[in-house]
Amino acid sequence: MAQVTNDRPRTTNRLLSSLPAKEYQRLVPELERTILTFGDVLYDPGDTIGHVYFPNDSIVSLLSAVAERSTIEVGMIGNEGMAGISIFMGVDVSAARALVQGSGSAMKITAAAVRKEADRLGPLHNLLHRYSHSLLVQISQSSACNRFHRMEKRLARWLLMTGDRLGVDEFRLTQDFMAHMLGVRREGVNKAAGVLQTRKLIRYTRGMIKILNRPGLETYSCPCYEIIKAESDEYLK
Repeated sequence: MAQVTNDRPRTTNRLLSSLPAKEYQRLVPELERTILTFGDVLYDPGDTIGHVYFPNDSIVSLLSAVAERSTIEVGMIGNEGMAGISIFMGVDVSAARALVQGSGSAMKITAAAVRKEADRLGPLHNLLHRYSHSLLVQISQSSACNRFHRMEKRLARWLLMTGDRLGVDEFRLTQDFMAHMLGVRREGVNKAAGVLQTRKLIRYTRGMIKILNRPGLETYSCPCYEIIKAESDEYLK
């Protein structure tokens, strides 16, 4: 369960930070800074979306069921976006599981308050419109990546995206969790991580991942990383 703090609503979420001061100040009375903890489930499929979340230094993964008791990550939301984007499209029921992948803070606000501000057809509406496209690009590109690219290339992309959204090059991830996110067996993750370690691109010990050579990891990753990153950066210009 997300834990609300009493801090003033300061944010490092890039979407919220892109709003003009006047529009952001209208949202301030409704915003709560909340702590998201690894493993928290914000929504399950079929849940009504009562609140949306703008991550600061946390990550929310969107998971889709691919078989009984099996899921795969189809989207990753960090400080570039918002969890609960479907409410902007007039749909208040979640189609995917929203799972906290990286602990940290987020700005929490009711779905009704976001709709009210977006209905003004001003800057927030425009940003959410562009973010919806950016997330769609990420989901479609990730789906193609999961189907056609080798496991070690996919893992490189996923680690880069995780590091980007957490803002660090070292983070805690177990093999079981990575396998769950990438929709593969644990043995597949172990083998792929071994390839990246042999190339001295990462170090993986006791559930901790450290990116040792980010330029090298970017070069080794499939092109999907650059496509997704370029789209995310572009909409926030």
